[in-house]
Amino acid sequence: MQPFQLKDRLANNNHNLKLRIMIRKLTALKFTMLITAFILFSATAVHAQDKTKIIGNKPRQGSSNSSSSVIKGHQFGIKMNAGRKPVELLKLDFGVQSNDRDNLKFKVNVYEFNGILSGENFVKQDIVGVIPKGKGRVSVDLEPYHIQVKKDILVTIEWLETVSGAEPSFAIGLFNGGSYQYEEGKWKRIPVAGFDFNILVRKLN
Repeated sequence: MQPFQLKDRLANNNHNLKLRIMIRKLTALKFTMLITAFILFSATAVHAQDKTKIIGNKPRQGSSNSSSSVIKGHQFGIKMNAGRKPVELLKLDFGVQSNDRDNLKFKVNVYEFNGILSGENFVKQDIVGVIPKGKGRVSVDLEPYHIQVKKDILVTIEWLETVSGAEPSFAIGLFNGGSYQYEEGKWKRIPVAGFDFNILVRKLN
C-alpha cells in the first residue's frame, strides 16, 4: 500500500469515527429531550388532575330509579357541597333511562342554597341539555359558562317543554341527603332518595 493510500484510509477512518461519535451524541441528546418532555407532561397531567374533583352523588347503574313527568317549568335536583374555597363548574353528569320519547330538552340551574329555599341562580344564560331515548349517562358541558361557586349549592334540571306521556327514570341512591323538587311555584324536599347528579369541578385556589 502506497503512503498516500494509507494516509487517505487513516483520514477516512478518523472521519467515520468522528461521525459515529456525533451520531451517538445526537442520539443521547434526543433521548434526554424525550425523557425531559415525558417528565414535564406527566407532571402537568398530575397537576391538572390534582386541581379537579367531583362533587355530588356517586354515579349509579343499579335498579333504583325515580321517574319524572316532563312538565315545563318543573325542576328537580340535589344539594351539593362545593367546599369552602371557590371552584369552577366543568361538567354535570347523571344516569337516566327514557323509553317513551327522544330528545327531551332541559336546562341546568345552579342555585345558592339556603335551607329548603333556593337563592341566587349562578347560571346567567341558558345551559340546555337533551336526554336521548334509551338508557345511559347524560353529560352537560358547563365549562364555557365560567360558573364559580362555593359552599352549598342546589343543582337542578328544569324541563323546557311539556311532553305528554314522557316519564324518564333517573338513577338514585338511598340515604344520601335526599332531593329537591320545584312544582307549582313551591320547593319541596324529598327525603331518603337523592338523584345521582354529580359535577366535575376545578379548584381555583
